[in-house]
Amino acid sequence: MNFTETAWKVFNQSIEDYHVSDDVNALINNPFEKDSLERILYAKNWIDTVQWHLEDIIRDENIDPAEALQLKRTIDASNQKRTDLVEFIDSWFLTKFENITPGPDAKINTETPAWAVDRLSILALKVYHMSLEANRESASEEHRANCQAKLDVLLTQKEDLSTSIDQLLTDIEYGNVKMKVYKQMKMYNDDSLNPILYQKGQQK
Repeated sequence: MNFTETAWKVFNQSIEDYHVSDDVNALINNPFEKDSLERILYAKNWIDTVQWHLEDIIRDENIDPAEALQLKRTIDASNQKRTDLVEFIDSWFLTKFENITPGPDAKINTETPAWAVDRLSILALKVYHMSLEANRESASEEHRANCQAKLDVLLTQKEDLSTSIDQLLTDIEYGNVKMKVYKQMKMYNDDSLNPILYQKGQQK
């Protein structure tokens, strides 16, 4: 089983496990061994799955404004955890390939392996939920047909993205692509970089 096959299987296990309770406050019960790549991938998708449903909740037109504000802050915190975990996955790959010497003509990819994996994780959620819609008995036949067409596109995208990720990892392993990682350096959650936050602190 290659990397993306493993990742896709883990992502779908996470999604299925979440939907047992379908509760954004449910505690993660990661079934994989400590320090394993599968454990990291499961944790990554769990964050994505919870955030997917938080984004659904906050779009309720009748939501209480105070609750919406709290949800927005929860989503911001989730985004930071997501970014941190993506960067951790890239660190895992950097360690894996640390003894690889890139060739003189090695290229630099526009996207790191972990950020591509991030897209694969989100894609797994899209496939899961679009499949539900394509088979929802309470929906109209037209709705189900439209969702099936979208699902077909998503599955094609999954195949293409998986191939691209596996090719990227192979190219890094053989020195044809140089792995280079830049931290995201998100500013809105940092008290020292977000002017709204640090100006508020100066006024105290």
